Amino acid sequence: MKGAIFAFSRQGCQTARNIMAACLGVTWQSYTMERFCEADFAPITPKCYGDCFASSELLVFVGSCGIAVRKIAPFVHDKRTDPAVICVDELGTFVIPLLSGHIGGANAFARKLADSLHATPVITTATDINRKFSVDTWATENGCTISSMKLAKAVSAAILERDIPLKSDFPVVGSLPNGVIFGETGNLGIYLTATNAEPFENTLRLIPKVLHLGIGCRRGTEKEAIERAVTQVFKENGLDFRAVQSAASIDLKKDEEGLLSFCEEQNIPIRFYSAVELEAVPGEFTPSPFVRKVTGVDNVCERAALIGADHLIVKKTACHGVTVAVATEKWEVHFG
Repeated sequence: MKGAIFAFSRQGCQTARNIMAACLGVTWQSYTMERFCEADFAPITPKCYGDCFASSELLVFVGSCGIAVRKIAPFVHDKRTDPAVICVDELGTFVIPLLSGHIGGANAFARKLADSLHATPVITTATDINRKFSVDTWATENGCTISSMKLAKAVSAAILERDIPLKSDFPVVGSLPNGVIFGETGNLGIYLTATNAEPFENTLRLIPKVLHLGIGCRRGTEKEAIERAVTQVFKENGLDFRAVQSAASIDLKKDEEGLLSFCEEQNIPIRFYSAVELEAVPGEFTPSPFVRKVTGVDNVCERAALIGADHLIVKKTACHGVTVAVATEKWEVHFG
């Protein structure tokens, strides 16, 4: 994690050093007022706050909350992208998350930091102080995409008043957290899924990255053709593309510009496997004598999709000169 820390007094600088020495997995940039600068601090300039807000995952202000609020106010934009911001008084007595307590992880980091400093964490978010399920915190910690921040906010408000129904396409291990019950109908609910289905009138979907794409294509296939094929497969099968973890193909395609461009644009990693590796994948596949003649293996996309996954959910589908298969990996839901 990349962090920036600001101190505004000599005592604040010492507390900042204690924070940086706590070894909490943060690579720090440290700043203070020019008259307090020493080798381990850079001077604060007018650009520091904006630059650090844009490039850091965590900002810590050692000083008053008022200073912190005034310095970050011009840059606050969206809870999905804003960094975690924490204020620590100069004596290291209180640790206060100010911004991005859930998605940014400020609450969790404040607790860890307070424990390290033997300080008191001051957590003010409603779900935390009422010991209710925090949907955005859980989604972030478990690598799930939140389908709608508006609905996430609605769930966080409603859960303070009543239990919210939850449906899961994945096994739930252990008990449900406070504020959540199993259910499949209602005005507002949470759905753990890799699909586009919406069982509730207002469905907040939490989407884990569990899908693996297998892709085959003719030499010289353009990125747009691959995109159309994948989009069509996902639409026809009711799948959410945000659930894709990775793509795979045969190593003959490792320099296929259209395929590489598609994966880069969609920000998904792609892996390539030899015919021998693909042939070794167990299971029943849709064979093609032509594909075997060209590649040395009877089916590329299905076998490629299954490497690192558990079972196929979409068998070989050909469209726009591209073959696509989709597999899913095993995934369990843990709330404890």
